[in-house]
Amino acid sequence: MKSRYLALIPAALLATVGLSSCASPDVQNASANTPAYCANGPIKFGIEPYEDPAKLEPAYRVLADAMAAKLGCEVEVQVVEDYSAEVLAMANNRLDIGQFGPMGYVFASTKAGAEPIASFGTADGELSTYTAGIWVPKDSAIQSINDLKGKDVALGGIGSTSGDVLPRYGLKKAGISESDLDISYAGGHPEALLALANGTVDAAEINSQTLASATAAGTFKPEDFRQIWTSEAIPNDPITIRGSADPALKEAVRDALVNLPAEAIEEVGGFLDVTPPGPLLAVTKETYQPLFDLAATMGLTEEDL
Repeated sequence: MKSRYLALIPAALLATVGLSSCASPDVQNASANTPAYCANGPIKFGIEPYEDPAKLEPAYRVLADAMAAKLGCEVEVQVVEDYSAEVLAMANNRLDIGQFGPMGYVFASTKAGAEPIASFGTADGELSTYTAGIWVPKDSAIQSINDLKGKDVALGGIGSTSGDVLPRYGLKKAGISESDLDISYAGGHPEALLALANGTVDAAEINSQTLASATAAGTFKPEDFRQIWTSEAIPNDPITIRGSADPALKEAVRDALVNLPAEAIEEVGGFLDVTPPGPLLAVTKETYQPLFDLAATMGLTEEDL
């Protein structure tokens, strides 16, 4: 079986429109050998827009094709419009599987019953992590996070773990009120980096994943900038399944993910700064407990996505 791709999906469309009509004739005319959990059409796999969708789509198509081969039914890749759209889509049963940012998973867990299945492992078999960061030009007078008062700071997207919540937590810990600086949301991690590179802001969030991919692509030169703040490491994005999904599908997806070959994960791993990647590793809600704690500390709800 193969995967299919749907372009950026608006939240309202995902919440209200069924997608089973998009299934291929092979799925619609499933044979008796097709698993029962495939009977309603393609398995729908949502991806948060943490990078340019045009870049994410082919990478996740490779992963989805490998997963489809193991599941025995089609897997449909959907890059959603924003973080809240993915949570809403799963809550409305329009996604079966979803890769969320760690903070997005917190709200997908409470609002949509999302259950974490696997995350990205390193070549030595450890769960991969990443960090949030705030960067400035190398010749900036800003030397630390404490110097950001009165400055223009670009964050990524609302509700993003490393592009929003963690930098704001860093400011809070430093005793800096958000009213003391001019925060703008660039629309994503690459856009925040671009705002800094173009000199339109004094500082910007750049997480370790975006730093790695932009440096590799030659679109960012770290030697021209300085990192003035970094967060503690957090576990990489979980791939989750809808809590109300067929138990047989949950078991099959879990088995498929942790047994995917490295070549199926390699392209996606590059965007997540997991190079070379190891196998996907099983994770649980407890893996992400620090993010639940952070949401409570910051007083966040799904309305903040």
